[in-house]
Amino acid sequence: MKNAAELSGDQPAAVPVAGHGSRSRRGVTPAELESPQAASTDLSTRDRVTQLLLERGATTAAQLGSALGLSPAAIRRHLDAMLADGDVVAREQTVRGSRGRGRPAKVFVLTEAARVRCGTHHYDNMATAALRWIARNGGPEAVAGFAADQVATLEARCRTAMEDAGDDPLARAEALAAALTAEGYAANASTIASGGQLCQHHCPVAHVAAEFPQLCEAETAVISRLVGTHVQRLATIAHGDGVCTTHIPTQSRQSPPRAGSQSGNTVTTVRTDR
Repeated sequence: MKNAAELSGDQPAAVPVAGHGSRSRRGVTPAELESPQAASTDLSTRDRVTQLLLERGATTAAQLGSALGLSPAAIRRHLDAMLADGDVVAREQTVRGSRGRGRPAKVFVLTEAARVRCGTHHYDNMATAALRWIARNGGPEAVAGFAADQVATLEARCRTAMEDAGDDPLARAEALAAALTAEGYAANASTIASGGQLCQHHCPVAHVAAEFPQLCEAETAVISRLVGTHVQRLATIAHGDGVCTTHIPTQSRQSPPRAGSQSGNTVTTVRTDR
């Protein structure tokens, strides 16, 4: 039996999009929304959103939409679904320095559960248990020694990849970012007014490092040695930040220290979100 819309020749009614009140997708019927093709497209787009958030950390809806070529309504629909599924959380964007009028934009970050589903913490439970055993039997110094030993091979590989980077700390930071990206850290380096900034958008040991900060400290020491100057760790994924951020202050050039040498570089860990 035909319904009123079919008898009148009208197009099927648009279906409201969750989270957008009276907004609707023109010409999309309930059957189309529930079709395998629509579901597959949605999952594919959400995978791309997840990958971007994994690489970039905290990102606004506008930035995500621009990167993916989606309209504001479309990206909002995907983010609403990811919020409902517990894959992302929204929070106000941190604004440093002078702040303009109005409320700051919201940024979206992956939840710990979403990071786990990305395959970033396969052996976290075993690693945490092992470090707890080391801490009980050897104390904090033993944990620090273990952490230093673990990053030694990473340092050696990155140093080899940075052989042609020269002596300038900022140029070395860019080379280090490329080397870390090849290791799976999704890193990038940029120049700011006070020097340089190295950002790592993925941390394979974030869950473990939340309990054992010695892992972050050992990694920070490696960054300092590889760029050839003292650095300041401003934020870490392990402590709830969207990105591991390391500041490289501007200073006179100096030759990078060799592996295993006593460089005298100062490694400072600074928390800005407490």
